[in-house]
Amino acid sequence: MKKNLSFLIILFSVIIFAQQGNIRKVVAIGFLNVENLMDTIRSADYIDGTKSISNPAFHRSIPFDSIKFLTVEKYDGQWNDTLLKGKKVVKYQISSEEFTPNSSKNYNTQIYKTKLANEAKVISELGSQYTKTAPAIVGLIEIENRQVIEDLIKEPALAKYDYGIIHYNSYDYRGIDVALIYQKRRFTITNSLKKELKIFNENGKREYTRDILVVTGFLDNEKVAFFMNHWPSRRGGEAISLPKRNAAALLLKQQMDSVRTADPSTKLFAMGDFNDDPVSSSLKNHLKAVGKLKDLNESTPYLNLMYPLYKKGVASLAYRDVPNLFDQIIVSKNLISAHLTKEYSVYRTEVYAPAYLINKEGNYKGYPFRSWNGDQFTGGYSDHFPAFVILQKEP
Repeated sequence: MKKNLSFLIILFSVIIFAQQGNIRKVVAIGFLNVENLMDTIRSADYIDGTKSISNPAFHRSIPFDSIKFLTVEKYDGQWNDTLLKGKKVVKYQISSEEFTPNSSKNYNTQIYKTKLANEAKVISELGSQYTKTAPAIVGLIEIENRQVIEDLIKEPALAKYDYGIIHYNSYDYRGIDVALIYQKRRFTITNSLKKELKIFNENGKREYTRDILVVTGFLDNEKVAFFMNHWPSRRGGEAISLPKRNAAALLLKQQMDSVRTADPSTKLFAMGDFNDDPVSSSLKNHLKAVGKLKDLNESTPYLNLMYPLYKKGVASLAYRDVPNLFDQIIVSKNLISAHLTKEYSVYRTEVYAPAYLINKEGNYKGYPFRSWNGDQFTGGYSDHFPAFVILQKEP
């Protein structure tokens, strides 16, 4: 038993502010690391770089069988942006072959369908104990391509909510991306884009990772912006890899500051798997996300809603018995109000960990009930607990 994992506390939550009276109108915004939501087809990135590699005319995931019909050049994970400018290329994804029927995982249609149903169930429940419905906005982490999201939102648990999709292919070496789904009746998009994170290893070679997804629009007629993140991992060690996450933090801050400067009334939500805790240098010193209300001001306008949970010992994952709260939601200070008003403000923030999402036996008892144990499909959900925030306002 992993007695130090405080996330055994189910649905541990924090009330950000003391509220008076009844909650009149509420909405849930959340996200989930879906732990390698891949289709069963071996695929690669097809990139038309005739415009530029940084801003390609065309970039999508294609089946391997389609490559033979294309006039392209093939590159491995060390391909060079400058050399590829003006060319049509195929970039291989290292995880693509792993999730196929012929791999050691025996990843077949039945497993894929089970995986879809599992993730749809979790998504549909985020915040529902407060809203009595599915979340209006959901961020997705570790999805392979748009098709798996199309399949996901058609699942019975989600289909009735009529979710739309915002997704861009990234250059991530594993072939995984971030995305956003939204209830069309509640959220209207005004703009979306991806911001490419360029990082390099100790030898000066580019490492390809996930983009930051930026989406602006109107949530129930209020101007909002979402920033979906999946920052570089701690592969090689926390200290060695930290500069990569610092770079991600600076890019995120640049994007958030830009939106906020253009229109200070826009309400900002940065969320995702940051691969760092709320007290890590990347979040504290580079993004400058504060953990306490008293520290909010014009120079530090972003509040990390997970800081109080972190201080209480809540975690969203664990690795080798070390708990972490990598899954976080950070908001702009105009979402903070001590009173119920006619505009949305933060009411509650939670790491969602009902009993069925927790591993009940074995060496990983108390951990998130993940989908894979090596090459064996467990029937589980994810190696991360999801998180959500509840907003409230007067009707």
